[in-house]
Amino acid sequence: MPASPPPAGSPWGRRLAIVATCLVSLLICCGLAWWQWDRFTSANGTFQNLGYVLQWPLFGLFPAFMFWRIRQLRQKAAAEPAPEPAPVAEVPAPRSRPVVPTSVDNEDEELAAYNRYLRELNARDQQAAE
Repeated sequence: MPASPPPAGSPWGRRLAIVATCLVSLLICCGLAWWQWDRFTSANGTFQNLGYVLQWPLFGLFPAFMFWRIRQLRQKAAAEPAPEPAPVAEVPAPRSRPVVPTSVDNEDEELAAYNRYLRELNARDQQAAE
């Protein structure tokens, strides 16, 4: 039996899930900051550990900031009227290709001599290969 999609949740359920995710993220990151503080105050702690102490709470607050930012952008988009579509420019019909002359009436003498030389070289290579 194929899996059916999950039922659509209520907006409150979605909000609670987002708040729970933000809180769990903040708690985990504050725990990691505490761990880095313990490392910093130990005998072999470095200033890098102190930097992590300051970074982890910011990482924990990031999901809440993103939720707030997305909400602000959605409210701004809902308040603005939809822009009118730009008029479509008419595409011109394709032009026909110019006819290229295939005759060699006015061929350059120097070019003709060079082409004869290349034909001779090709003939010699063909004879040597046989």
